[in-house]
Amino acid sequence: MSEPDIRAKLGLRPVINCSGTMTSLGASIVVPHAVETIAAILTQWTELSDLQRIASRTIARLTGAEAGCVTASCSAAITLACAAAMTGKDLAAIERLPDSTGLKNEIVVQTGHLVSYGAPVDQGIRLSGAKLVPVGQATSAHAYQLAGAITENTAAAVYVVSHHVVDYGQIPLTTFCKIAHEKGVPVIVDAASEYDLKRFLEAGADLVLYSGHKFLGGPTSGIIAGKKDLVVACYLQNRGVGRGMKIGKEGMAGVIAALEAWETRDHSAIRAREQKALDLWKATLEGREGIAPVIVPDPTDNPLDRLQIWVDPERANISAWDLADRLGKGERPVIVRDHEAEHGYFYLDPCNLHPDEEFIVAERLVEELDAARRSNEPIVSDFAGRLLAQEQAILNWPD
Repeated sequence: MSEPDIRAKLGLRPVINCSGTMTSLGASIVVPHAVETIAAILTQWTELSDLQRIASRTIARLTGAEAGCVTASCSAAITLACAAAMTGKDLAAIERLPDSTGLKNEIVVQTGHLVSYGAPVDQGIRLSGAKLVPVGQATSAHAYQLAGAITENTAAAVYVVSHHVVDYGQIPLTTFCKIAHEKGVPVIVDAASEYDLKRFLEAGADLVLYSGHKFLGGPTSGIIAGKKDLVVACYLQNRGVGRGMKIGKEGMAGVIAALEAWETRDHSAIRAREQKALDLWKATLEGREGIAPVIVPDPTDNPLDRLQIWVDPERANISAWDLADRLGKGERPVIVRDHEAEHGYFYLDPCNLHPDEEFIVAERLVEELDAARRSNEPIVSDFAGRLLAQEQAILNWPD
């Protein structure tokens, strides 16, 4: 017998997540082994430095890194990694941050990688006390621009892997690493939502940062993997700017368990289940006037697909963003991936579904499209007004 849905007890909406590994929705369904491990360690005393040692060995085994450590989130890991690149293992310098006077304190980043993941990438860097140095322009960055941006004050070069970054005209990671290393500068890769735990280190990165609570299915956490001296320097930031980013025993133990589960996970079975959902949704929408469903691959080469739903407002009698908003309302809210809705489409991501939720999603699509078809007036709201309303909703919290 399944456990009752705790969301009803807490007064929360029973949302279905078709947006993906989004922090705002809880990021992922934590795997059973991690849930059990977290529950077991919560009532026990443990020496956190020893737990981090075990985490380091586990991270190293799965990533091919020399060492690893766990922190509060991938965002925290960005700050810690930049701080580590400036201070090394100098405890006095660690305590002085964010005052980086006298240290190499410049961090170079391609301008097209200065995006927001819910907060600005550059803010995570600046929290360490580092000075940001943009490389190139938003839609183009070249090797010579990276080489020219690196000076005697450069502490590190940051490379962001995300569906949010500009996906053309950027410096390939292997080239980025080659140039940085020729200048004696370590490379930090922010790979928060990435599935592959090895390819960025294999491409030459010195530190790679992952979210422990996205594809891995662990508790909210960040994973740092890479060169031992830099990982140690990241760990030591817990004595300084990293103190407010610390992770508890349950987070560390949960990450270790999630990594262990990753080793034995049947990834092909997960892909097959996701494909069934995609096929169902595509079949549900095909032939509907003004709707064009297309299965598309993940833009950062994660091994998963999504359903891109194109909406012609004149023929469907509703805009893409209004359809997305209406799906997210009612007694069976479905949250879609709508960050590009102004272009006339949104996505359905199947990676975080509970069993049989794909059928509810299909039903909700039919409900809202049929309702739009029956409407006497086109359901096409002002997109600019939608953005302002979303901003106001943020400011209205907690009301």
